[in-house]
Amino acid sequence: MLSLKSLRQRWFLTGALILASTVAQALELPKENRVPGGIAIIPLQGLNSNIAPSAWYKGNRVMVLPSAETAFADQSKWIAVAGIPLSAKADQKQHLRADATSFYFQVDDKEYKAQYLTIKNKRHVEPDPEDVKRWRREKAKMVAAYKSWSEPSIPATRFELPAKGPFSSPFGLKRFFNKQPRNPHSGLDIAAPQDAPITAPAAGTVVDTGNYFFNGNTVIVDHGFGLTTMYCHMSRIDVKIGDKVTTGDQLGAIGKTGRVTGPHLHWSVSLNNTRVDPILFLNK
Repeated sequence: MLSLKSLRQRWFLTGALILASTVAQALELPKENRVPGGIAIIPLQGLNSNIAPSAWYKGNRVMVLPSAETAFADQSKWIAVAGIPLSAKADQKQHLRADATSFYFQVDDKEYKAQYLTIKNKRHVEPDPEDVKRWRREKAKMVAAYKSWSEPSIPATRFELPAKGPFSSPFGLKRFFNKQPRNPHSGLDIAAPQDAPITAPAAGTVVDTGNYFFNGNTVIVDHGFGLTTMYCHMSRIDVKIGDKVTTGDQLGAIGKTGRVTGPHLHWSVSLNNTRVDPILFLNK
């Protein structure tokens, strides 16, 4: 006869397997696009434990999901969903590690367009030393939020749009401010009227808010398993750190705080601390 402890262990394992299967059936994965700023979906062949393996790519933990009832079910029990940095090169083999096993994949090259913007506030183009110190402090806070790791019962893998309006600047643009080259555009800009609502695209937890030098009023939401979203240039913030939000909850309002040329939402999606194209996660 099984002991009470053994029965509990068996019940826990059975429940975990049922949950994994249910989650997999309910999930619609983001669109795979193996380019810089895109997403790689990698079957973790040979890793058939009932416990999800721990996967890492470029020093950051990677989302791992059960593959049952997906296109990858015949290849592996688990899949890794990894964000590819904009700095990735097509001629460099990419290395992902799951438990003690290595997986390699290639990325295709992609040429992003250039965008030239005129910024009236010269300090937002050439910050003074105090501005740089402030930016470094803020960057450390943002990176800590990007590296948030939680494990909700149902992972978020698809998003609704957080604001209504046309896309004014796509992801990945090579940016020039007052003709000076700067980092590529790490998000999607949505043009909308001042004070129009910004809503959560999926369930999550608010892990950071603040008024940042470049980003203005900012909110970062953790959606679980290394997936976070950031909302910038807000006129106001309606949530606080620790708040639980669901799809459609209001986070704040459209504004023009920080480095901007007019009111809009800068929306960033980060997967394994890597900014990726938000379009790949959209339901529509």
